[in-house]
Amino acid sequence: MPKLDVFNQTGKKVSQATLSDDVFGIEPNRQVLFDVIKAQRAAMRQGTHSVKNRGEVRGGGRKPWRQKGTGRARQGSIRSPQWRGGGVVFGPTPRDYSFKVNRKVRRLALRSALSSKVADKNLVLLDALAVEEIKTKSMESVLNQLELSGKVLIILDSMDEKVLLSARNIPGVLVTTADQASVYELMNFKTLLMTQAAAQHLEEGLK
Repeated sequence: MPKLDVFNQTGKKVSQATLSDDVFGIEPNRQVLFDVIKAQRAAMRQGTHSVKNRGEVRGGGRKPWRQKGTGRARQGSIRSPQWRGGGVVFGPTPRDYSFKVNRKVRRLALRSALSSKVADKNLVLLDALAVEEIKTKSMESVLNQLELSGKVLIILDSMDEKVLLSARNIPGVLVTTADQASVYELMNFKTLLMTQAAAQHLEEGLK
């Protein structure tokens, strides 16, 4: 079973925690990680792209010239696709890009992501995380004392508004909860800063 040191907010080691092999110690399944991240990124797409076809563009109600006798090619509307200002053929229309991924696959992907962070020594455990008042300097101080830099994902057991607001202006830092963390976020951030309570929550939910 993986054993990790537990630190307090000042960066001092206070204890050691033994994590579940089933959640934090499996062999990461790269194909499952790819499939779930692809699905989550697809679901993030707005899909609001839209163009007008020949029935939606303005104008073109009258035939531009008579059918025969002019020597020119017959035309029925100045808003046909071949005309400037005409409708678009087979253009993009609003759609939903999301697709279903089985629940077992999603759970395996979460366990694979967490195990990958443990194997790469990019998971830091805290006994607890709290700030007295909403100040960016407070969170910066915590990260500096823990010697964390770059992209950091902070995972709490339950959302703390003071922590959330104190961290939101720090570039590359995101605060989330154990039940809201996605595989994409886990793999997109270099370091996971997780409380012991959040780790227990994940173990109970993913076993």
